[in-house]
Amino acid sequence: MDAPQEFRYRLPGRAPGHQPGSHRGLALGTGLEFRGHARLFDRPDPRRIDLRASLGDLHGDWLVRVNRQLAAIVVRLVVDVSESMRFGVPAKLDVVADLARSLGRSAFRVGDALGLVAFDADVRDDLFVPPWRGRGVGEALAGTLESSAGGRGDLAGLRAAAERIGGRPGLVFLASDFHWPLPGLDDALSLLRPAHVVPLVVWDRAEIEPPDDDGLAVVTDSETGARRSLWLRPRLRERWRADIADRRRTLQRAFAAHGLHPFWIEGRFDAQALEQHLFGADL
Repeated sequence: MDAPQEFRYRLPGRAPGHQPGSHRGLALGTGLEFRGHARLFDRPDPRRIDLRASLGDLHGDWLVRVNRQLAAIVVRLVVDVSESMRFGVPAKLDVVADLARSLGRSAFRVGDALGLVAFDADVRDDLFVPPWRGRGVGEALAGTLESSAGGRGDLAGLRAAAERIGGRPGLVFLASDFHWPLPGLDDALSLLRPAHVVPLVVWDRAEIEPPDDDGLAVVTDSETGARRSLWLRPRLRERWRADIADRRRTLQRAFAAHGLHPFWIEGRFDAQALEQHLFGADL
C-alpha cells in the first residue's frame, strides 16, 4: 500500500481554545497575528514593548504588542458504515479508510486531535474513537472502519451521530454515499453546528454509470439485499444517468442551504484533489 498523502485543511473562521496549533485562533497569546496595543501595566510582558508606538502615545504609557495565537482544533470523521458503503472495487468504505489514514497524518502534522463517529441505522458506539493526538490515529481509524460490520443505512443514524457531537466546535468530515431518503438531512446538518462540515459524497463508478451493452442485468440493493432484473437499453441508460444527475443536484442544494460544498469521491481517494477543493471553495 502506498504511503498516505497529507493534505491541508482549514476552518472558515477562528478556532476557540488555547491549545497551540496552526489555525487562526481567538485567544490572545504568542502568535504572529497583530491584534493591537495594550499598556504594559495591563499586560506586563516587557519582551513585547513597542518603542515606536510608546513614544507616540499621548498618555506617555509604555505599550506592548498584543497578538492572537494560532490554535489547535478537534477534527471528527463521521462515517456511514451501512451495507451500501461496502459496494464497489475498491469498496467505498475502504476508500474512506484511505481518507482516514491521510487525515490522520495531516492532523498529526499540525497538532490537531482526530476522532471517529460511525453510523448506519443508528450511531455505532462500538466503532466510536474519541479525539486524540498521535502519529497512529489515522491508522487506528482506518483499521476500525475496515473491520466493521454494517447494517441498513438510515438518516436517523446520521441524526444520532450528529446529536453525539452536536454543539462542539471544530471540523467535521462527513463521509457517506447518501443512498437513503434525504428529507431530514437539513435538521441533521443543523445539529452539527457550530462545527464546520465538509460533506464527502462517496460513489462507485458502477453506481453512477450504466453498462454500455444492451441485455439483461441483475442488480442488487446493497442496503436491503433485494434483487431485480433489468433489460438494459438506450432509454433505460438515459434514465439511469438522469436520475444520478438529479440526485447530485438534490444533494448540492441540500448542502448549499448550509453554505457547504460537497466533495465527490468517485473511485479512489485523491488527497490533493480534496485539498484543492477545500482551498478553492468559498469558505
